[in-house]
Amino acid sequence: MNAAAASSVPHNPLLDKLHPYPFERLRALNAGITPSAAYRPISLGIGEPKHPAPKLIEDALMASLKGLSGYPATAGEPALREAICAWLQRRYGLSLNPASQVLPVNGSREALFALAQTVIDPSRAGATVVCPNPFYQIYEGAALLAGAQTAFANSDPAKNFAVDWSQIDEATWARTQLLYVCSPGNPTGAVMPLDEWRMLFELSDRHGFVIASDECYSEIYFRDEAPLGGLEAAARLGRADFKNLIAFTSLSKRSNVPGMRSGFVAGDAALLKKFLLYRTYHGSAMSPIVQAASVAAWNDEAHVIENRAQYRAKFAAVTPLLAAHMDVALPDAGFYLWCGVPHHIHGGDDIAFAQGLLAQYNVAVLPGSLLAREAHGVNPGAGRIRLALVAESAECLEAAQRIVAYIESFSTSSSSLSS
Repeated sequence: MNAAAASSVPHNPLLDKLHPYPFERLRALNAGITPSAAYRPISLGIGEPKHPAPKLIEDALMASLKGLSGYPATAGEPALREAICAWLQRRYGLSLNPASQVLPVNGSREALFALAQTVIDPSRAGATVVCPNPFYQIYEGAALLAGAQTAFANSDPAKNFAVDWSQIDEATWARTQLLYVCSPGNPTGAVMPLDEWRMLFELSDRHGFVIASDECYSEIYFRDEAPLGGLEAAARLGRADFKNLIAFTSLSKRSNVPGMRSGFVAGDAALLKKFLLYRTYHGSAMSPIVQAASVAAWNDEAHVIENRAQYRAKFAAVTPLLAAHMDVALPDAGFYLWCGVPHHIHGGDDIAFAQGLLAQYNVAVLPGSLLAREAHGVNPGAGRIRLALVAESAECLEAAQRIVAYIESFSTSSSSLSS
């Protein structure tokens, strides 16, 4: 056996197409940086909820430990599917069949990945998955490992960073088998209006692709009207069968339980039948104790209202402070601020800004260029940073004050040089 063969590891060659995850890239970029010891570390980089988990969910987990003695069904318990359908009725005014139109999943992340493995036919020439850009990296990885190629539609600053779907030409739509939509968007917070949904449904009807609607930020919003959901849009447009549409929702952000790994998918019954078949073989059944706690979570709205109020208070305090120094505005929804780096600081370089902020003020943020791919001649995340306002209010406010101090230090330096 030669040395090359001996050192190789048998693996799926599609794995070699995967890009490093944004946080892995950031760790590598920051490897030589020593954060200032004068400040305690604050991270606004990872979108991980930090509010306490609701007691009613913890109590439900503890009360259902006897469920560990049995194998769970992949389709979930009827009580959970019924609780999900009841929530969809209250939230969106929808009437879904709990036996065929909803399916519990172990968090929306794994389901977003698994759906691509279910619906993509790589034997068809040019199999394509369309993604927003910037985007949640799972979309790209799911597409590549399903044997498809990716096409990107960039966010448009002129539309409050909503996605410009017109960048995808007709030939690409004709090859598309799956479209990922994220509304409210990560990282921009933009919510898709009804007319945009109508356009995407018409494209789906014309070309036969599936729409995967990632809605995990749907319950964190800042105005009186709750964000429009994909299933809700379909129902308003007379598409009660939700043809070629699957919506993904999670308890992670809504209920501050990311460690519970609980969510659901809902929509087209024919697609969900195939998805259930895939998941049965994949071994994706939700733990009985997580199912019991999920029932408690979906049946209660008081903790969600309280959670939303905490985010609204944080954004009300932080957004104006940063807006005085950066290009940033209150998003439609979600818990991110999508901030433009002032051009006089490192020429507007988002990576250099993030590195300098970490070194001088010990605040970690995520450079926007790491969340996007170059498409249509630009990287739509370049020159921006994503701030996850997930910590307690005082910590988020302190981080914002440090960011302002960092920005102002450049103005001070410029004044000193010119005097």
